[in-house]
Amino acid sequence: MSRHFTMKAGLALLAASAISLSACSSTTPTTTTSAGTSTSSSAAAAAAEPLTVGTLLPITGTLAFLGPPEIAGVGLAIDDINEAGGVLGSEVEEVSADSGDSTDMNVSTQGATELINGGADVVIGAASSSVSLNVVDQITEAGIMMISPANTSTTLSGYSPLYSRTAPPDTVQGAALGSAVLDSGYSKVAVIVQNEDYGTGLRDNVQKAVEDGGGEVVYGATGGGQEFAPGESNFSSIVTEALATKPDTIVIVAFEETVAIVKALLAAGWDTTNLFLCDGNTADYSKDFDAGTLEGAQGTIPGAQASDDFKAKLSDWYKESEGEALTDFSYGPESYDATILAALAAVRGGATDGQTISDNLQAVSGSESGAVEVSTYADGVAALAEGKEIAYKGIAGIGAINDKNDPSSAFIGVYSYDGDNKPVFDRAVEGKA
Repeated sequence: MSRHFTMKAGLALLAASAISLSACSSTTPTTTTSAGTSTSSSAAAAAAEPLTVGTLLPITGTLAFLGPPEIAGVGLAIDDINEAGGVLGSEVEEVSADSGDSTDMNVSTQGATELINGGADVVIGAASSSVSLNVVDQITEAGIMMISPANTSTTLSGYSPLYSRTAPPDTVQGAALGSAVLDSGYSKVAVIVQNEDYGTGLRDNVQKAVEDGGGEVVYGATGGGQEFAPGESNFSSIVTEALATKPDTIVIVAFEETVAIVKALLAAGWDTTNLFLCDGNTADYSKDFDAGTLEGAQGTIPGAQASDDFKAKLSDWYKESEGEALTDFSYGPESYDATILAALAAVRGGATDGQTISDNLQAVSGSESGAVEVSTYADGVAALAEGKEIAYKGIAGIGAINDKNDPSSAFIGVYSYDGDNKPVFDRAVEGKA
């Protein structure tokens, strides 16, 4: 597989000096170091090392279908940043590694080591919450900022000053998915859920929404011990147990195992159009099942619906880099926005190290009062050069990063499956973290 990446060999991390851009009215804003000295932003740019973005995204494993749009999101963002002049006078560089999935944590541990040795200042990833929990200490203790475009586990809220994300925590998606179940007229819900942090966390929030609305989780509920191990392949007995509780709908919280689950449900005679999926498996199943198998089923994916123009740009980038067009766009916008936010944070702080990105990330996302809204990296840099605070409003449509380093608000897309077993966007629900 070809790569659109370059490596900054042997780059040492910058000293973690806290540098912040003062919001003065001068057209040449100043930066103030922790030692109390001031210099112009042009001088800071001259002294700054090139920003190196590392990616820890799924190339192999059960989440590999999410890798292409996320890789494309980062790559397209880096191209846009460099076309606008780079970060503090230098082009952004990139290193990459495979995150794998939660069935073999050695893959992500090795990947994190490769990124640290490769000189990453910020790591975009991982996609899986469990994988991020496996490597977040390793990465952040090296002074590297970590921004996930897809983690939703509530365990990661406020986990570290050097960890943030552009996907909302499961409190938002769980409420949207639970509401979609209730709005469709169902009240007895079976949840077939994998036993890892992402699965059980989302299940807990779906269950809360269902029960708050007067429904009941009859299988797979919190504390029931009915979760399956990641990587499970035989779901015959699990499906038999779930159907014995006589649910009127089923929610599947899983990754690649979803195909085997649906096949087991078909074998048991369940109407598979009566299913609810979530971001880990709301995918294109046109090659997996006969036409119409999932028609009418619903699923959720965090994030606003990206425009056709942005999707075309993502697909074109991936085709140029990898030789094939994208078929899925999940978390592409969040990956793009994570990269842009990291670059803008470095510009605001006047340095490219992880601590500086951390110190300025909330500010460039719009946490400061009187911030000017910008929608592109170039406009953000221009506003910062004028001494203004900015609020980057990107493709994913998230609100400002809050004090737990989560998006303060986000959209959840609700999708319905068509006759070709492909998810089609139906509506978006906005929720607050």
